[in-house]
Amino acid sequence: MLSTTLVLFVFSLQGQANPEIHEDQRVTFRIKAPNAKEVTLSASWMPWGQAAKMEKGADGTWYFTQTSLAPDLYWYHFTVDGVRTMDPENTHLMRDVGTLWNIFLLGSGQADLYRVNQVPHGSLAFRWYESPHNEKARRMAVYTPPGYESDTRQYPVLYLLHGMGGDEEAWIELGRATQILDNLIARGTIKPMIVVMPNGNVVQEAAPGKGSSGLVKPTFQMPNTMDGNFEVSFPEIMNNIESHYRVRPGKSSRAIAGLSMGGFHSANISRFYPQTFDYMGLFSPALHVNPDVAVYQNAPEQLREQQQNGYRLYWIRVGENDFPQLLQGIREHLQQMDQLDMPYDYATTSGGHSWENWRKYLVEFLPLLFQD
Repeated sequence: MLSTTLVLFVFSLQGQANPEIHEDQRVTFRIKAPNAKEVTLSASWMPWGQAAKMEKGADGTWYFTQTSLAPDLYWYHFTVDGVRTMDPENTHLMRDVGTLWNIFLLGSGQADLYRVNQVPHGSLAFRWYESPHNEKARRMAVYTPPGYESDTRQYPVLYLLHGMGGDEEAWIELGRATQILDNLIARGTIKPMIVVMPNGNVVQEAAPGKGSSGLVKPTFQMPNTMDGNFEVSFPEIMNNIESHYRVRPGKSSRAIAGLSMGGFHSANISRFYPQTFDYMGLFSPALHVNPDVAVYQNAPEQLREQQQNGYRLYWIRVGENDFPQLLQGIREHLQQMDQLDMPYDYATTSGGHSWENWRKYLVEFLPLLFQD
């Protein structure tokens, strides 16, 4: 027999959009659970671990109205008598590592960049490539800009890397990267470019459920995470892209950027291959991790060579409320760069270690690329 809590799934709020977004950007959430004793709402704008108590109406529907929010993409879930559940009236979901969330877009301005608007659209392909170093075929996502299929031009390339627990789908699903690219290209604020989003977990062929291992459970930290193998094997990705796409040659047409673990990879890959990238973007980077791993040593010498070869932009952003250990790692990295007189563009922003920040960083970073 079904529990009274689970009976909520058979109810429907007929004709009611959920969540309901008001003209003043308040947001009302509803879920019908007449037999529940307590229902709470957890959402991305709330401090981690906190939840808002919902009020029960006479018809058995629980309500909560959030005061006005800034335009953005948000996610949420309900907890009904201790059971975490999705909103049965909102079919729009995203996966963050092994957790599902309902999502909604609110307002205009920044949020408009995250929408599918009536503009020319690029194409997204999932491409498999051979990785002899990792002894497996591996999967990456490749965005080509509007018009790529019908012209003969060569394009610059951005390699865009995810964080720990993510995969080649993270920047697409959580980061809204394809919508951001389409919209900024349509506005004329960024150059059309190819964007490559590889899987930074060298033990994986692909995102969970997309490789030969089947419908495996997503996990946050996997074996061989940040152990140097991704950096060592990264030329396999570049060689495949440059062999199969119309890529503009030279380091002035290559950029690399990433969030958290991807920022760590971006910093290390760019110094391992100091004649390869003119643009580096580090979004809340987890720097100075695993210093005892052999391939991560000799950083000062490699940074010096990177400086001597020259580059156009070394861009770092982090939220002021990010993890203290991460902030300390960034300070140590900047000290190393200062000792070498390496130029960089560094700033802190509000917020913490969040996709709200990383989407904004991508929006700010993209217009700085390939402007020659």
